[in-house]
Amino acid sequence: MSIQPDWLMWARKLQALAQTGLTYAENPYDKERYRQLHNVAAETFAAHTGQTVTTIEQWFAIQPGYATPKVDVRGACFRDGKVLLVREKSDGAWCLPGGWADVGDVPSNAAEREVHEDETRISVC
Repeated sequence: MSIQPDWLMWARKLQALAQTGLTYAENPYDKERYRQLHNVAAETFAAHTGQTVTTIEQWFAIQPGYATPKVDVRGACFRDGKVLLVREKSDGAWCLPGGWADVGDVPSNAAEREVHEDETRISVC
């Protein structure tokens, strides 16, 4: 089993933060900051891989939107025979609290974070 170098872990996290920020930021100043993070990540990858910044940016563009390993996590929370449910923003349906795991997340930590983030949308059934 190989351990990834620190620079790779840092560059992946920078790229994920930049990509997610660019997806959701509305303020033009925030967008510019996320573009700068994006550029730092691309330059870091280029410096350590021998690829051009342009090539790295093309690779980044393949998966636009929220940067995630595409792992959805859910938490089942029970109290006094009742289950915790939240309403999905996308369609208004009821479901277990959860959402996307972030890059580098341990699934159990991601599920715990998502449950706490969903506390404002709680309904116990």
